Order: sequence, then C-alpha cells, then structure tokens
Amino acid sequence: MTEQSDSGPARRVNGVVLDDTAKRIIEVLQEDGRRSYAAIGKAVGLSEAAVRQRVQRLLESGVVQVVGVTDPMTLGFNRQAMIGVRTTGDLNTAADAVSEVEGVEYVVITAGSFDLMVEVVAEDDAKLLDILANIRGIDTVASTETFLYLKLRKQTYAWGTR
Repeated sequence: MTEQSDSGPARRVNGVVLDDTAKRIIEVLQEDGRRSYAAIGKAVGLSEAAVRQRVQRLLESGVVQVVGVTDPMTLGFNRQAMIGVRTTGDLNTAADAVSEVEGVEYVVITAGSFDLMVEVVAEDDAKLLDILANIRGIDTVASTETFLYLKLRKQTYAWGTR
C-alpha cells in the first residue's frame, strides 16, 4: 500500500471521479507515462486490471493525456518563441483563430498586457516569419510581441494533482 495524501473529498471531472487513488495514478503517470499497469498498481495499491480501467477512463474523459515530450531543437525545429498577442473583439474567437495557425502549439487567454500568449515551434526564421504573418493576418489581432527562445533549460509536466 502506498502513502496517500488527504486531499479532501473526491470530485467528478468530465464524468470521472478524482479520488485520492485516481490522483495518485495521475502523479505516477506524470513521473513516467510508460510505467506498466502492474507497476502503477503496486504504487497505488490496486490490481493491474483495476489500474487499466481507471487509466482508460482518465484517457477517454480527457483528464489525462499520455504523450512523448521532446526537445524541439533536437528534432530540427530550431526556432521556438512565445508570442504575446493583443486582440480586439471576443477573446475566445481570437484564441480559436490563432489556434488554427500551423506551427502554433499552445494558446492561453491571459490577463495583463497581452490577451493571448502563443507558443510556436518553427524549423527556422523564415518559417517563424510565416507563422507571425499568419497570426497578424487574423482580423481580431491588433498587435504581437515575439520572445525568442534561446535554449530550453527546463520542461516538466509533473506538478502532481495538489
């Protein structure tokens, strides 16, 4: 049996109950998404079959996504940037339009100087210019400011379920 935190009452998210066991499964997957169901079961005190069912429900509900995370520069995407975007009109509409631009990997609606923060990954400066032109070509985009990434120092997705 594993030590579990007392995080309060279980809650339902997208039809899935997030009890202490589900949260612990998520934490184990964040540590190593390739860990076997049997190993996860040992860590959380469940059978392999029970873990498989719980993970499947977490995946189907969209609570969890198991992916391989890379350093884009090692794969030939030599230009990464965060772009601050100021918009006019409805923020959701602007965010949806920016999300459709090829090369845009992450879009978040923010408060502060920018309405959106947009992460992009490009092969080179020419491709980055194309992405910027496509973003700036959206009617609801008023202005952009680009912050180039020089080197990736830390990228984790293991913040747990707090």
